[in-house]
Amino acid sequence: MAPRNIQVGFLFSSTGSYELVSRSMLNGALLAVEEINASGLDIEIEPTVLNPGGVLSQYSALAETLLRRNIRHVVGCYTSSSRKEVIPLFEKHDALLWYPSHYEGFESSTNVIYTGAAPNQHVLPLVEYLLQHHGHRAFCVGSNYIWAWENNRILRESVTARGGSVLAERYFAVGEEDFGQVIEAILEARPSFVFLTLIGTSAYKFFRDFRAACRARGIDQAREIPVASCSLSEPELEAIGDEAVDGHLSSSVYFCSIQSPENLRFLRAYASRYPERSTASADAEASYNAVWLLAHAAVTAKSTDPRSVKAEIIHQRLDAPQGKVWIDEQTFHAYLTPRIGRSNRGARFDLVGEARAPVQPDPYLVRSSSRFEAAAAPSLRLVS
Repeated sequence: MAPRNIQVGFLFSSTGSYELVSRSMLNGALLAVEEINASGLDIEIEPTVLNPGGVLSQYSALAETLLRRNIRHVVGCYTSSSRKEVIPLFEKHDALLWYPSHYEGFESSTNVIYTGAAPNQHVLPLVEYLLQHHGHRAFCVGSNYIWAWENNRILRESVTARGGSVLAERYFAVGEEDFGQVIEAILEARPSFVFLTLIGTSAYKFFRDFRAACRARGIDQAREIPVASCSLSEPELEAIGDEAVDGHLSSSVYFCSIQSPENLRFLRAYASRYPERSTASADAEASYNAVWLLAHAAVTAKSTDPRSVKAEIIHQRLDAPQGKVWIDEQTFHAYLTPRIGRSNRGARFDLVGEARAPVQPDPYLVRSSSRFEAAAAPSLRLVS
């Protein structure tokens, strides 16, 4: 007999400087809960939702609260710093964190299931696209924590291995919105592209200010100095505003513009459930996928025990909104399909590149050379 009930914690910052993405993640996760509970899958998920508010110390405090309530499965965290903060608690309690965000890689905890993109599924494809279509001179601007540090390191080593250069790296506190000086430095350096790893309100302000500064100098920013990111999503495009929304590049495994029956059904369900916040995102989809994978694995295992669920998770195959998704038995990261999108005036992304099939996760880039040779990145077919 399959388990009838499973308690699942949800740990997302629905307030704070990166609340737009975190809210969409929570929305995706709770949509999956509703669908599963109504599906006849012979399992009922009992959700407990806690909000750290974007405060790093609150993640560990609230994770401890969930674990002490004997909740053994938690879906949550957006930033890498929050994930790093809570992993020791999950290892201590032998529970599972289901981490549904793209991230910088170089990690594999036995108590984490990673349903977001690993670096070979989003950073390396973006590097290949930028070098082929925009040039070899990068300027990096990011939030001052591990997500930006590691992604910039991967990009720097990949670009320099191909004869390119990183002109500068600049870091800012999460939530910082004063970018006048760095924008002047970018305009003086005239890089081929800006690689942006700012998050939340910091990123939105940078996009607006950079576009305005370029416009004041007669520079076609989107064409001459494009901004590229591995985290920019549809809800954030809406937050940037009409004056600066278009022409930005994003590397992701999911965009709302994917034309598949599974995605169109997902978008209809999402819009119906959240009519006032009806824009999904890659991280919302990864959260949705995480909950569905957890439910299927628990039913197959006939147990909610984390070890039993983990033993079964590698046998699950999900027809996700992005396409086929499954968990790699060696790394417990997901097979996902890399894509490149360019933002348009409608606050959506036009697909400009797409892998032909899901790509095996390579969180430590061990199948790449030490200098990230070109063959290490998934081959993307141009779609527009």
